[in-house]
Amino acid sequence: MKIKGSTFLVTGGSSGLGAATVERLVALGGNVVIADLAPPAPSDAASRSQRSAVSAADTPGEIVFLKTSVTAPDEIQAVVDLAFEKFGALHGVINCAGVGNVVKTVSKKKFGALEAARQIIEINLLGTYNVVSIASTPMSKQEPNTDGERGVFINTASVAAFDGKVGQAPYSASKGGVASMTLPLAREMAQYGFRVVAIAPGAFETPMVARLPGKASDELVESIPFPPRMGKPPEFAQLVQHIIENTYLNGEVIRLDAAIRMT
Repeated sequence: MKIKGSTFLVTGGSSGLGAATVERLVALGGNVVIADLAPPAPSDAASRSQRSAVSAADTPGEIVFLKTSVTAPDEIQAVVDLAFEKFGALHGVINCAGVGNVVKTVSKKKFGALEAARQIIEINLLGTYNVVSIASTPMSKQEPNTDGERGVFINTASVAAFDGKVGQAPYSASKGGVASMTLPLAREMAQYGFRVVAIAPGAFETPMVARLPGKASDELVESIPFPPRMGKPPEFAQLVQHIIENTYLNGEVIRLDAAIRMT
C-alpha cells in the first residue's frame, strides 16, 4: 500500500509511539486522523527533523484530531466517520493507545488489584479490538487497490507479552491478547483484503517509560544487548511504514526490542 494519498487512523496519536507514527505518515503524504484523549502537542524539533528526513512527498498530508476513548464504541464510530467525511476513505489503522501501570496481585486493598487490572485490559486489549471491529466494517466496503488490498491494521503488543516483569501480570495479559489475536484476525479478515500485523516494542523513550523511577529505567537499559539504549519512537514509526508498504507482511507479531529479554 502506498502511504501518499492514503488515510490512516492512529489511536494514541498525540504522544509517544503514536505521535512519531503520525509525524512519519504525514511527512510521507498520508492523511491522519488522531484518536486520543488529549490533543497533539505542537511539533518539536525532533519531529520536524523526522519530517524532513523522510519527506518523500511533494506535499505533506493533513492531520485532524478528535477526542476519543478507545473503549467507547460511539466515540470510535465518530472518529471513523470523521475519516470518511474528511478524506473519503480509511486505508489503515494503527493502534498505539495504551496504559501500563504496575499492579501487585497480592493487594492490601479489597479488590484493588482487580480494578487496576480491569482498566489495563479494557484499554489495551478490548480497546484495540473495539477499534479494529468498528473501523473494519466501513473499510470492507471501499474499493480495493491493485493488490486487492482494502486496508491494514497494525496493533501494538509488547515484549511483556512474552517475558513480563514482576507487577506486569495484567499488562502482560493485555499485550499477550493483542499478540495472540493477530493471526486469527488476519485469517478472518483476509476475505476482505485486510492485513493484520502487531509490533511488540521493547523499552522505548515514551511518556509511559518516563514515569518509571530512575533505578528501574537504568536496569532496563542495562538489559538491552545492542544497541544498549532505549528505542526511539521514530524507529517504531519506521517499522509501521515498512509494514504498510510491504503487502506480504501479514499475521505476524514483530519484536522491535534490540534483543532484550526481560528477567
